[in-house]
Amino acid sequence: MNTNNSSRVTTKEADITTLKLDAIVNAANETLLGGGGVDGAIHSAAGPELLESCKKIGGCLTGEARITPGFRLPSRFVIHTVGPVWHGGNDSEPELLASCYRNSLALARQHQVRSIGFPSISTGVYRYPKKEAARIAVREVKHFLENDSELETVQFVCFSKTDREIYQEILEQGI
Repeated sequence: MNTNNSSRVTTKEADITTLKLDAIVNAANETLLGGGGVDGAIHSAAGPELLESCKKIGGCLTGEARITPGFRLPSRFVIHTVGPVWHGGNDSEPELLASCYRNSLALARQHQVRSIGFPSISTGVYRYPKKEAARIAVREVKHFLENDSELETVQFVCFSKTDREIYQEILEQGI
C-alpha cells in the first residue's frame, strides 16, 4: 500500500471484496442486480442477501448512490453507485462521474463510515479513460476530505498494478 502526502488517501492493488473496511463502493449498473467486473464480484462474495436487498431498493440512476449491508463481505456496507458510460466526454460524463464520488461519500458520512474503498468507477465495460477517471476520483475525494474530519481512510482499490500506478501518480502530483 502506498500513501500520498495525506495519509488518509491510499492506493492498493487488491480484490476489493477481500478488504475489511467500513464500506466498499460497487461500480454498479442502474438495476443494482449484479453484472460483470467489480459488480459481479461484489454480488458473488456478498451472497444472495445482497441481491435481495438491492431488489428492494429498486435501482439507481447514473451518478447517484445507494447503500446496503455488506452481508458476507468483510466490509460492513456496500455503497452502490452507477458511473456513466463513456461517449467521448461531451455527454455530461465528467459531472456524472464526479457525482458518483460525491454521493458515495455523502452516504458514507451519513452512516458514520471511517474507512472506504473505491474501485475505478466506469473504467471497465463503461470505457471511461482511466487517467481522466482517476483525476476526477482524486479531486472529489480530496475536496470531500477538506471538509470532513470523520473519514479516516480512503483507498483507491485497483485490480491491476498499472491502474494503481495511475492513481498513485495523480496523488503524488497533488492533482
